[in-house]
Amino acid sequence: MDLKVEARNVELRKGWQTKIDEEREKVIRHFASFVLRLRISIEGTASHKEGGYEVKLVASVPNDTVVVTRKGENVRPLLVEAFDVLAQQLKEIVRKKRQSKKSTDVATDDGARHGVIQKISPHKSYGFIVSQDARDIYFHENALKDISMDSLNEGDEVMYGESQGDKGPQASWVRIGR
Repeated sequence: MDLKVEARNVELRKGWQTKIDEEREKVIRHFASFVLRLRISIEGTASHKEGGYEVKLVASVPNDTVVVTRKGENVRPLLVEAFDVLAQQLKEIVRKKRQSKKSTDVATDDGARHGVIQKISPHKSYGFIVSQDARDIYFHENALKDISMDSLNEGDEVMYGESQGDKGPQASWVRIGR
């Protein structure tokens, strides 16, 4: 999971960074292969009605983005509350995905499986797919069918054939589609 922390109109304090690291670990523990990117911004606001700070979390997940904003006077409680709300929203998205996927088998009759591109390294000619059962599946550029590495993006839904490689599961072929 890529993480970016920004501080605007305020100096990022060590205690805040520690709290961010703690909360990030919880997200990784519960949603490791689901959250692709997480951006956290802490902004000092001029409005005293709103308190003194705005904390905003933006989480990129396959085919969706979750945004949580909290305003108040103290950053640490805002961080805790924002991460709690984020976790609830992520749980709900995962629950809905599981519910919709219960009606479809993991593998189709021809052995094709469905997944989402989690990470792609076009310059190194490989990437990873997150399977429906939340496993990381390696693929190499040579496994791509009817598509080039440059036209793939993180979050794209793909079909693939799975085989066992030297270092674990890998895709023997990959193509776009559902």
